[in-house]
Amino acid sequence: MDTALERVIAHLSRARSVLFVTGAGISAESGIPTYRGIGGLYNDEHTEEGIPIEVALSGSMFRRRPELTWHHIHRIEQACRGASFNRAHEVLALLEGCFEHCWVLTQNVDGFHKAAGSKHVIDIHGDIHDLRCTRCSFSERVADYSQLAPCPSCPRCGAVLRPEVVLFEELLPPSKVALMERALFRGFDVVFSIGTSSLFPYINGPVLEAAARGLPTVEINPGRTQLSDVVDVRLEMGAVAAFEALWAARDRWKHG
Repeated sequence: MDTALERVIAHLSRARSVLFVTGAGISAESGIPTYRGIGGLYNDEHTEEGIPIEVALSGSMFRRRPELTWHHIHRIEQACRGASFNRAHEVLALLEGCFEHCWVLTQNVDGFHKAAGSKHVIDIHGDIHDLRCTRCSFSERVADYSQLAPCPSCPRCGAVLRPEVVLFEELLPPSKVALMERALFRGFDVVFSIGTSSLFPYINGPVLEAAARGLPTVEINPGRTQLSDVVDVRLEMGAVAAFEALWAARDRWKHG
């Protein structure tokens, strides 16, 4: 068996608590394009309006021209429509029963972790399937956007609806930040970074802090990132292959 995989198995065999930090790479194997936004879609960095995608998908643009922001949100959702969680998401859900304390912190807005059965999920950027009114308390969950208007309005008060996701320039939801901080305060024996370039401090922070404390850290990513020289084990493979291998070896590390 691969030496790096053996080291991960050894870490898991001694762990009682595990944090999995996930990014776009884990959903790429479900057919979700990995953003420069939600990716492949905007590799040229600019939209057809001639503005950067980060501007089109910003909070300030949504306030000024919600129809423009919604246009690109619709394109993102359509690119993801019909996709579903993959084996990596399924194994992560199963892992909750194998450790005393097991959480997923994800940047992804596709909702795949919860759909696969994970209960302890901090979707720090929200979920594209959850909509809320910008004026009143109306909210709803939609399976897809196929029946939504180009710029949907609230059926209760007529104000513009928006997806419950963090747009560029916006702050993270305080309730989810608090949940993340409580989980991190309790601590983890092993921290994984999976399929993420780890550009945000709240995404790379748990890995960096664990490494600074001498705790085991693992990166699962076919490419190199800014964490690649920090973690003590790297699995240079996709998330599905990695978790299938770890699950196949579960008799060697499973606690639950």
